[in-house]
Amino acid sequence: MKKRFQDKVVIVTGAGSGIGERTAERFAEEGAKVTIAELDEKAGKRVQENINKTGANSLFIKTDVAIYESVNQMVEKTISSLGSPDILINNAGINVFSEPLKMPDSEWKRAFSVDLDGVWYGCKAVLPHMLDKSKGSIVNVSSVHGFQIIPNCFPYPIAKHGVIGLTRALAVDYAAKGIKINCISPGYTETPILDRFFNTKPNPAEARKEAEYRQPIRRMGTTTEIANAILFMSSDECNFMIGANIIVDGGITLKIHENDDTGAD
Repeated sequence: MKKRFQDKVVIVTGAGSGIGERTAERFAEEGAKVTIAELDEKAGKRVQENINKTGANSLFIKTDVAIYESVNQMVEKTISSLGSPDILINNAGINVFSEPLKMPDSEWKRAFSVDLDGVWYGCKAVLPHMLDKSKGSIVNVSSVHGFQIIPNCFPYPIAKHGVIGLTRALAVDYAAKGIKINCISPGYTETPILDRFFNTKPNPAEARKEAEYRQPIRRMGTTTEIANAILFMSSDECNFMIGANIIVDGGITLKIHENDDTGAD
């Protein structure tokens, strides 16, 4: 039986760990040829090796999403090795949490260079190739921080709000040209970033337990659950979904909640 993404060319940024890694794996499982666009060379090569061991076809390309030339070169290398991109997942991101008036300008620029500029650079680099085919799908990864404010997380939520706005603006401009552009906002997900956050607390185990209790589902999400939603949004099953922001958060943002300064994704 033909797999859902058989021979599709998929680019996943930040695919060296967490949501990006699992998304790359899931696309490969569904028959796609996957570019692992990752800055961390060791992590990117590890993911490539793990995927290719299964008989799938993946390619690691070292990429700094904060630099347009790096992103564009990654897309060109993808075309040379795998073919023209059908799907882009703009997943790469960093957490920058600071006190606003004490934050150096360099931290503001660092946050936006990856979390917002990097998303735009990915779209800018692949859109001409998708337009040539009059078909393509882009999913940008935002966060629950993209529409709600958790204290002490500045300026991360500003950048993530921007990702949703960028998605909506591009979606309107390119929908009639065969390109669907959407956004996903994960909540608390079991990733290395979340582990690192809890490890900054005096009692990491207790901090995790408290965070899990606040979830209506009483647990964190898994990277597979987020990846499966991304695959659905990328598929032809979703061709009428344009400029949407899909929330996959275990219900946490349904509450008038008591969240503290926890980084959600």
